[in-house]
Amino acid sequence: MSTAFISHPDCHRHDMGAGHPECPQRLAAIEDWLIAHGIDTALDRHDAPRAELRSLERAHSARYVAELKAELEALEQQARQGVPNPMKALDPDTSANAHTWSAALRAAGAAVKATDLVMDGRAENAFCAVRPPGHHATREQAMGFCFFNNVAVAARHALDVRGLDRVAVIDFDVHHGNGTEDILAGDERVLMVSIFQDPLYPYCGAEPKGPNMLNLPVPPYTRGAEVREMIESLWMPALERFRPQMVFVSAGFDAHRDDELAQLGLVEADYEWITLRIMDVARRHAKGRIVSCLEGGYDLGALARSVGVHVRTLAGI
Repeated sequence: MSTAFISHPDCHRHDMGAGHPECPQRLAAIEDWLIAHGIDTALDRHDAPRAELRSLERAHSARYVAELKAELEALEQQARQGVPNPMKALDPDTSANAHTWSAALRAAGAAVKATDLVMDGRAENAFCAVRPPGHHATREQAMGFCFFNNVAVAARHALDVRGLDRVAVIDFDVHHGNGTEDILAGDERVLMVSIFQDPLYPYCGAEPKGPNMLNLPVPPYTRGAEVREMIESLWMPALERFRPQMVFVSAGFDAHRDDELAQLGLVEADYEWITLRIMDVARRHAKGRIVSCLEGGYDLGALARSVGVHVRTLAGI
């Protein structure tokens, strides 16, 4: 089984400031775990390209892309002019530095490249170890640590460029993927299923925005057994009926019991089980085609272990 692993050094250089949970060390922790467990050499590694603007505009408005480009390229220019560590806050949680524009392009570009690799049969599935994450970025707004919606960009690429008729988006981050919902709600070519803690940022999702959205809010302190039961009884029948031709995953690992940004109780075995159930759907309906993109996960140890299990399961190791 061939699993592509797509990342880029630029994704390490985006930095929102000292003490920010969405930090460059997240990717380093994942890499260290894969090396320590001998998994890195079993993966088909690729550098993430910079996404083309037209790819971004399949999920975001041209106005938003142009305005964000201007703002973030201005930081690059300031750095070239000698301004030490220029930064700009886009919202109370989301800041950019001189490397953010390149990192955001690489993150979205990784998802598009992964889609092409899987569609062309050069990999059965793919994991994008990228940051910034994407699932809070709406069509018109950066928020929640996110600038471009990597999974939505990739899903639209599969539909509009690669010609698929149906794709599924599966989001198991502890926070609701409001940006993905904003972009894809009402698109009958997409089924999005998600499970998330409620109440919790971004404080929405209990009422789906479209008939193609299956949102499962769960209360704080929900454990893995309950999450598995809900996935089995609600996600799986919907995915079976929809018969997706490709599966995209917003893979957030902040529902882990050790993650302090939320209060759910998942452990590595739960992420392995979720990955296996996603693979079951993909094998039956999508020729095994899965593209998974890193979203949240802020306890470095829990993140590394959980991503490791996810990637190891995708690769059949």
